[in-house]
Amino acid sequence: MQPSRDIARLIEIMAALRTPGTGCPWDLEQDFASIAPYTIEEAYEVADAIARGDRLDLKDELGDLLLQVAFHARMAEEEGAFAFPDVVEAITTKLIRRHPHVFGDARDLSPAEVKTLWHRIKAEEKADKASARRAAGLPDKVEEKGVLAGVTQGLPALTRAWKLQARASTVGFDWNDARLVLDKIREETAEIDEALASGDKAAIAEEIGDLLFVVANLARHVDADPEGCLQAANAKFERRFKGIEQALEAQGKVAADASLAELEDLWQAVKRSEKAKP
Repeated sequence: MQPSRDIARLIEIMAALRTPGTGCPWDLEQDFASIAPYTIEEAYEVADAIARGDRLDLKDELGDLLLQVAFHARMAEEEGAFAFPDVVEAITTKLIRRHPHVFGDARDLSPAEVKTLWHRIKAEEKADKASARRAAGLPDKVEEKGVLAGVTQGLPALTRAWKLQARASTVGFDWNDARLVLDKIREETAEIDEALASGDKAAIAEEIGDLLFVVANLARHVDADPEGCLQAANAKFERRFKGIEQALEAQGKVAADASLAELEDLWQAVKRSEKAKP
């Protein structure tokens, strides 16, 4: 088996990995549920390579993400559900159908007209998909109802909290001032304090969840992405902790050798150094 620029080779390799008797034992024992977390992880690694501006890594990470598509498609093919070409056909059909202003006769549309057309096409697709399910003998897909319906379960928790709160706000279930959200945060920290005093781990975890949920809401009220805020905080922590390690290295020490007081003093020194920079 030789590498190739042809997508067909990837499909062949995936099939070989999943062939009983001669394939890879690890690949053979996987199913859709076990592979799904890797699919999400690979998507994040693509985003990370983009954020770092590393095009070499981006090429590799896109390949890893494509492998996930091939893996899921191969498992579906083994079940007789669909195969990789069907996935390609589905997305190309969708793109062509949703862009009649590019591939069809609906030319010279304004952005507002494109948006209206997009929603109409999606509604038509929904009806067609329901008909196809019935023709295949499948039960109708149960549609969630209510204001919060359709907020994807697989989103990062902070992002999903933001979206749930944004949906609720459309019917007026919301604070009208960010400071009121801040008051709620203070209330939640007090409840965490009470839970800590009780020693009830389940209650502590629940109250921490409540606090994170309200913090996401505060981010929404000031038009900040909570996931992006936390990513920035992570990056800041990493940068400052590396500064501590560099300072200790200059003293011939490592972090494990330093006392908490030393680590805190170095942390504050790194902070002051950052703030002093123009």
